[in-house]
Amino acid sequence: MTTEQSVEPTGSAPARQPDWWHRDHPTFTALSGFFTGLVFVIVVPGLFAGILHLLFADHTAEDLFPLVLVIFVVPIALIVVERTRRFGIYMTLGMVVTALVVLGVAAVVLWFLFR
Repeated sequence: MTTEQSVEPTGSAPARQPDWWHRDHPTFTALSGFFTGLVFVIVVPGLFAGILHLLFADHTAEDLFPLVLVIFVVPIALIVVERTRRFGIYMTLGMVVTALVVLGVAAVVLWFLFR
């Protein structure tokens, strides 16, 4: 048995630092924020509607659905805090661009259908 194998560690190992890509790459925050906004604007309203439908009658669920607008508190809070401001801005950008694309495609499809 060698010396390295017989010596027991005298403390916990140092915490593993994030690698360069997650820590210092200039586009990581922008990309992760944008795609978080994209997923956020698609998944959260769907989950909210599904949970409301499971918990309440259809009429009540339809009346409560506008409460989904509370999701805008998350990116606003991220923008207010200086440490997360860049992520929050790109998350908001992802949400807005996703909504514009969905509305634009819906408008074009409806235009073709009713033309």
